[in-house]
Amino acid sequence: MKDTLQDAFRNQPGFTTAGLIDTALSLGLILVVAIGIQWALILLIKRLSRHAIERGPGHSLLSESIATEPENALDRARREARIRTLSSVARSAVAIFVWAWAGLAVLTEFGVQVGPLVASAGVVGVALGFGAQSLVKDFLSGIFMLIEDQYGVGDLIDVGDVVGTVEAVSLRLTTIRDVDGTLWFIRNGLIQKVGNSTKGHAVARIDVPVGLSNDVEAAKRAIGDAAQSAVALEGLRESVLGVPDVDGVHALAVDHMLIRVRVKVVAGTQWRIRRELLGCIITDLQKQGISTPYPHGIGITGTPSNSDSARGSAGAGTAGELK
Repeated sequence: MKDTLQDAFRNQPGFTTAGLIDTALSLGLILVVAIGIQWALILLIKRLSRHAIERGPGHSLLSESIATEPENALDRARREARIRTLSSVARSAVAIFVWAWAGLAVLTEFGVQVGPLVASAGVVGVALGFGAQSLVKDFLSGIFMLIEDQYGVGDLIDVGDVVGTVEAVSLRLTTIRDVDGTLWFIRNGLIQKVGNSTKGHAVARIDVPVGLSNDVEAAKRAIGDAAQSAVALEGLRESVLGVPDVDGVHALAVDHMLIRVRVKVVAGTQWRIRRELLGCIITDLQKQGISTPYPHGIGITGTPSNSDSARGSAGAGTAGELK
């Protein structure tokens, strides 16, 4: 039986000793070429990512296109994590394409017609694309989000229906915790627009209420001086990127006017600086005699009239009779 099988294999074309050696050499060559291509491409990707990390923002497609402010430690760590994530995705894609080609080449060496297989794979790919188009959309949106560095972990973003702090980012999902503590899982393909409040720089904008009886120019000077003094304080000046600008009267009401002041600050610190500035400005205005709306509060003063006293007495008598 064993001799019969050996004779049958020997009679098959391509199963001669020379044919087996040629096939083995071809398979070995395919394997070596696949390993070499994968190694070269992965080495190139690693060098590009390392070069992008070392050079900083503004020098590579894998990093930020415009560097408006010096990087801090948090931004640098986030950028490095983003570049490493993209590098990992690129290496995985290289491995898939290289070994798919190697597999087709091996099948060709064994005489298998790969044309029908490729066509069938194309049909299956189209079917899967229609069935999982939302998943593909999520992954593509996640890749472009990472490339463009739209947001990262720790950023405060507005995606339309949800405003909160980013806690996790993947190729498919973005996880956001809102101000009430609710954790939202949002598919990247559903995010149409993003407002990032903690990227680059921000503007601390304050509308200071001032009573209508005050002189506008005097109030503007007092507010400007107070803002200049406030941004020079120890806890604030590290986050301030410009001098305060007093725009003037922004709006009028029946009892006060709003004078707007703006200052350029590091993104993410605008709310704290806004609170500190407003407290310093109101305190300085009070010291300089610039009144705010209703400086003494709202209340009812004076003595009741005779008619009011009469109505009160009548009411008391009625209440006594009811008892």
